[in-house]
Amino acid sequence: MHRKINLKQIKHNASIVDQFTKQSDAFTEMPGHSHESSFQLMIESTGVTSKDSVLDIACGPGLVSCAFAAKAGHVTGIDITPAMIEKAKKIQNEKGLKNMTWKVEDVLPLPYPDESFSLVITRYSFHHFLDPFTVFKEMHRVCKKNGVLMVVDVALPPEKRALYDHAEKLRDPSHTSACTPKELLEMAEKLTLKKITTKWYKLEMELEKQIKASFPNPGDGEKLRKLFREDIGNDSLGMGAHFQGTEIHFAYPTLILVGKKSA
Repeated sequence: MHRKINLKQIKHNASIVDQFTKQSDAFTEMPGHSHESSFQLMIESTGVTSKDSVLDIACGPGLVSCAFAAKAGHVTGIDITPAMIEKAKKIQNEKGLKNMTWKVEDVLPLPYPDESFSLVITRYSFHHFLDPFTVFKEMHRVCKKNGVLMVVDVALPPEKRALYDHAEKLRDPSHTSACTPKELLEMAEKLTLKKITTKWYKLEMELEKQIKASFPNPGDGEKLRKLFREDIGNDSLGMGAHFQGTEIHFAYPTLILVGKKSA
Protein backbone atom coordinates (compact mmCIF):
# COMPACT_ATOMS: atom_id res chain seq x y z
CA MET A 1 0.00 0.00 0.00
CA HIS A 2 1.34 3.44 -0.93
CA ARG A 3 1.35 6.20 1.65
CA LYS A 4 -0.79 9.19 0.73
CA ILE A 5 1.38 12.14 -0.26
CA ASN A 6 0.76 15.11 2.02
CA LEU A 7 1.97 18.16 0.12
CA LYS A 8 1.47 20.45 3.12
CA GLN A 9 3.65 18.19 5.24
CA ILE A 10 6.31 17.96 2.54
CA LYS A 11 6.45 21.75 2.23
CA HIS A 12 6.62 22.17 6.00
CA ASN A 13 9.37 19.56 6.33
CA ALA A 14 11.36 21.42 3.68
CA SER A 15 10.99 24.61 5.72
CA ILE A 16 12.32 22.83 8.82
CA VAL A 17 15.31 21.39 6.95
CA ASP A 18 16.07 24.80 5.43
CA GLN A 19 15.90 26.61 8.77
CA PHE A 20 17.86 24.09 10.80
CA THR A 21 20.51 23.55 8.18
CA LYS A 22 21.20 27.28 8.51
CA GLN A 23 20.88 27.15 12.30
CA SER A 24 23.02 24.04 12.87
CA ASP A 25 26.15 25.92 13.96
CA ALA A 26 24.50 28.71 15.94
CA PHE A 27 21.92 26.46 17.63
CA THR A 28 24.65 24.26 19.05
CA GLU A 29 26.63 27.21 20.36
CA MET A 30 23.74 29.03 22.10
CA PRO A 31 24.44 28.69 25.86
CA GLY A 32 20.77 28.17 26.75
CA HIS A 33 20.42 25.05 24.62
CA SER A 34 23.18 23.20 26.48
CA HIS A 35 22.33 24.34 30.00
CA GLU A 36 23.45 21.54 32.32
CA SER A 37 20.82 22.22 34.99
CA SER A 38 17.99 21.66 32.49
CA PHE A 39 19.60 18.39 31.34
CA GLN A 40 19.85 17.28 34.95
CA LEU A 41 16.19 18.12 35.52
CA MET A 42 15.19 15.99 32.52
CA ILE A 43 17.38 13.09 33.65
CA GLU A 44 15.95 13.22 37.16
CA SER A 45 12.38 13.50 35.84
CA THR A 46 12.69 10.36 33.69
CA GLY A 47 14.75 8.28 36.12
CA VAL A 48 16.91 7.03 33.23
CA THR A 49 19.33 4.21 34.09
CA SER A 50 21.93 2.06 32.34
CA LYS A 51 19.17 -0.45 31.57
CA ASP A 52 17.31 2.01 29.33
CA SER A 53 17.23 2.15 25.55
CA VAL A 54 16.38 5.75 24.66
CA LEU A 55 14.92 7.32 21.52
CA ASP A 56 15.32 11.10 21.15
CA ILE A 57 13.05 12.32 18.38
CA ALA A 58 13.80 15.54 16.48
CA CYS A 59 17.11 15.38 18.34
CA GLY A 60 18.76 18.31 16.55
CA PRO A 61 22.50 18.46 17.29
CA GLY A 62 22.16 15.73 19.90
CA LEU A 63 22.71 17.83 23.00
CA VAL A 64 19.98 16.07 24.99
CA SER A 65 20.83 12.70 23.41
CA CYS A 66 24.42 12.98 24.61
CA ALA A 67 23.36 14.02 28.10
CA PHE A 68 21.16 10.92 28.35
CA ALA A 69 23.84 8.67 26.81
CA ALA A 70 26.02 9.37 29.84
CA LYS A 71 23.37 7.56 31.93
CA ALA A 72 21.53 5.18 29.56
CA GLY A 73 22.44 1.84 28.04
CA HIS A 74 21.94 3.14 24.50
CA VAL A 75 20.53 6.27 22.87
CA THR A 76 19.19 6.67 19.34
CA GLY A 77 18.72 10.16 17.93
CA ILE A 78 16.51 10.81 14.91
CA ASP A 79 16.15 14.11 13.04
CA ILE A 80 15.01 15.20 9.59
CA THR A 81 17.91 17.63 9.06
CA PRO A 82 21.19 16.00 7.92
CA ALA A 83 23.28 18.97 9.08
CA MET A 84 21.95 18.55 12.61
CA ILE A 85 22.83 14.85 12.66
CA GLU A 86 26.35 15.68 11.48
CA LYS A 87 26.65 18.10 14.40
CA ALA A 88 25.33 15.41 16.73
CA LYS A 89 27.97 12.93 15.57
CA LYS A 90 30.69 15.52 16.13
CA ILE A 91 29.49 16.26 19.67
CA GLN A 92 29.26 12.53 20.40
CA ASN A 93 32.87 12.06 19.29
CA GLU A 94 34.03 15.03 21.35
CA LYS A 95 32.41 13.53 24.43
CA GLY A 96 33.80 10.05 23.72
CA LEU A 97 30.38 8.39 23.82
CA LYS A 98 30.08 4.97 22.15
CA ASN A 99 26.52 3.94 23.02
CA MET A 100 24.76 6.06 20.38
CA THR A 101 23.08 5.66 16.99
CA TRP A 102 21.87 8.41 14.65
CA LYS A 103 19.27 8.40 11.89
CA VAL A 104 18.20 11.04 9.35
CA GLU A 105 14.47 10.49 8.98
CA ASP A 106 11.05 12.05 9.43
CA VAL A 107 9.22 11.22 12.65
CA LEU A 108 5.88 10.47 10.95
CA PRO A 109 5.88 7.59 11.05
CA LEU A 110 8.81 6.65 13.25
CA PRO A 111 10.84 3.97 11.45
CA TYR A 112 10.85 1.53 14.38
CA PRO A 113 8.68 -1.42 15.43
CA ASP A 114 6.21 -1.21 18.29
CA GLU A 115 7.72 -1.24 21.79
CA SER A 116 11.32 -0.72 20.67
CA PHE A 117 12.52 1.66 23.41
CA SER A 118 12.09 1.90 27.16
CA LEU A 119 12.37 5.73 27.16
CA VAL A 120 11.15 8.02 24.36
CA ILE A 121 11.93 11.74 24.64
CA THR A 122 11.84 14.99 22.70
CA ARG A 123 12.84 18.59 23.44
CA TYR A 124 11.73 21.80 21.68
CA SER A 125 10.09 19.93 18.81
CA PHE A 126 6.32 19.95 19.31
CA HIS A 127 6.02 23.60 18.24
CA HIS A 128 7.47 22.60 14.85
CA PHE A 129 4.94 19.82 14.17
CA LEU A 130 1.74 20.37 12.22
CA ASP A 131 0.09 17.62 14.30
CA PRO A 132 1.94 17.17 17.60
CA PHE A 133 -0.57 14.67 18.99
CA THR A 134 0.05 12.29 16.09
CA VAL A 135 3.78 12.53 16.84
CA PHE A 136 3.06 11.87 20.52
CA LYS A 137 1.08 8.77 19.48
CA GLU A 138 4.08 7.55 17.47
CA MET A 139 6.31 8.09 20.51
CA HIS A 140 3.82 6.07 22.53
CA ARG A 141 3.72 3.29 19.92
CA VAL A 142 7.49 2.69 19.91
CA CYS A 143 7.72 2.89 23.72
CA LYS A 144 7.73 -0.38 25.64
CA LYS A 145 4.98 -1.20 28.09
CA ASN A 146 5.81 0.36 31.45
CA GLY A 147 8.28 2.59 29.58
CA VAL A 148 8.56 6.34 30.03
CA LEU A 149 7.77 9.21 27.66
CA MET A 150 9.00 12.79 28.06
CA VAL A 151 8.00 15.91 26.12
CA VAL A 152 9.87 19.14 26.80
CA ASP A 153 8.70 22.31 25.09
CA VAL A 154 7.73 25.93 25.54
CA ALA A 155 4.17 26.11 26.87
CA LEU A 156 2.08 29.30 27.01
CA PRO A 157 -1.21 30.30 28.59
CA PRO A 158 -3.93 30.43 25.91
CA GLU A 159 -4.27 34.22 26.18
CA LYS A 160 -0.59 34.72 25.32
CA ARG A 161 -0.19 32.09 22.62
CA ALA A 162 -1.34 34.05 19.56
CA LEU A 163 1.15 36.89 20.00
CA TYR A 164 3.90 34.46 21.03
CA ASP A 165 3.30 32.38 17.87
CA HIS A 166 3.39 35.52 15.76
CA ALA A 167 6.75 36.49 17.24
CA GLU A 168 8.23 33.02 16.82
CA LYS A 169 7.10 32.79 13.19
CA LEU A 170 8.86 36.09 12.53
CA ARG A 171 12.03 34.63 14.01
CA ASP A 172 11.72 31.13 12.58
CA PRO A 173 9.26 30.51 9.72
CA SER A 174 9.20 26.76 10.49
CA HIS A 175 7.42 27.42 13.83
CA THR A 176 3.80 26.22 13.87
CA SER A 177 2.22 26.86 17.29
CA ALA A 178 3.09 26.48 20.94
CA CYS A 179 0.93 24.18 23.02
CA THR A 180 -0.70 25.27 26.24
CA PRO A 181 0.09 23.28 29.40
CA LYS A 182 -3.50 22.01 29.40
CA GLU A 183 -3.19 20.75 25.81
CA LEU A 184 -0.01 18.82 26.59
CA LEU A 185 -1.62 17.26 29.66
CA GLU A 186 -4.72 16.33 27.67
CA MET A 187 -2.54 14.62 25.04
CA ALA A 188 -0.82 12.57 27.73
CA GLU A 189 -4.17 11.62 29.27
CA LYS A 190 -5.58 10.58 25.86
CA LEU A 191 -2.65 8.21 25.55
CA THR A 192 -3.57 6.85 29.02
CA LEU A 193 -0.15 7.67 30.42
CA LYS A 194 0.23 6.98 34.12
CA LYS A 195 2.09 8.83 36.88
CA ILE A 196 2.17 12.06 34.86
CA THR A 197 4.45 14.71 36.32
CA THR A 198 5.29 18.23 35.20
CA LYS A 199 8.18 20.55 36.01
CA TRP A 200 9.14 23.97 34.69
CA TYR A 201 12.32 25.81 33.89
CA LYS A 202 13.14 29.03 32.06
CA LEU A 203 15.38 29.11 29.00
CA GLU A 204 17.11 32.48 29.28
CA MET A 205 17.94 34.30 26.03
CA GLU A 206 19.30 37.59 24.73
CA LEU A 207 17.17 38.85 21.86
CA GLU A 208 19.96 39.95 19.52
CA LYS A 209 21.86 36.69 19.94
CA GLN A 210 18.69 34.70 19.32
CA ILE A 211 17.91 36.65 16.15
CA LYS A 212 21.50 36.21 14.97
CA ALA A 213 21.23 32.46 15.55
CA SER A 214 18.00 32.32 13.55
CA PHE A 215 17.24 33.12 9.93
CA PRO A 216 14.09 35.28 9.75
CA ASN A 217 12.78 36.43 6.41
CA PRO A 218 14.01 39.87 5.26
CA GLY A 219 12.56 42.62 7.45
CA ASP A 220 11.13 40.25 10.07
CA GLY A 221 14.05 40.69 12.44
CA GLU A 222 13.21 44.37 12.88
CA LYS A 223 9.51 43.55 13.34
CA LEU A 224 10.54 41.15 16.09
CA ARG A 225 12.68 43.77 17.83
CA LYS A 226 9.72 46.17 17.76
CA LEU A 227 7.41 43.54 19.27
CA PHE A 228 9.81 42.90 22.13
CA ARG A 229 10.45 46.60 22.81
CA GLU A 230 6.70 47.23 23.02
CA ASP A 231 6.21 44.18 25.28
CA ILE A 232 8.58 45.35 28.01
CA GLY A 233 6.43 46.01 31.08
CA ASN A 234 3.41 44.30 29.50
CA ASP A 235 4.47 40.66 29.04
CA SER A 236 1.83 39.93 26.42
CA LEU A 237 4.37 37.54 24.83
CA GLY A 238 4.64 35.54 28.04
CA MET A 239 8.44 35.68 28.13
CA GLY A 240 9.13 38.48 30.60
CA ALA A 241 11.00 40.71 28.15
CA HIS A 242 13.21 43.25 29.92
CA PHE A 243 16.35 45.29 29.48
CA GLN A 244 19.70 44.24 30.87
CA GLY A 245 21.79 47.30 30.18
CA THR A 246 21.02 48.15 26.56
CA GLU A 247 20.10 44.61 25.51
CA ILE A 248 16.67 42.97 25.60
CA HIS A 249 16.56 39.67 27.49
CA PHE A 250 13.70 37.21 27.86
CA ALA A 251 13.00 33.61 28.87
CA TYR A 252 11.10 30.77 27.22
CA PRO A 253 8.79 29.13 29.82
CA THR A 254 9.56 25.45 29.32
CA LEU A 255 7.46 22.52 30.52
CA ILE A 256 8.85 19.04 31.19
CA LEU A 257 6.03 16.50 30.96
CA VAL A 258 6.78 12.88 31.88
CA GLY A 259 4.44 9.92 31.92
CA LYS A 260 4.57 6.13 32.05
CA LYS A 261 3.06 3.88 29.39
CA SER A 262 0.49 1.43 30.70
CA ALA A 263 1.38 -2.25 30.97
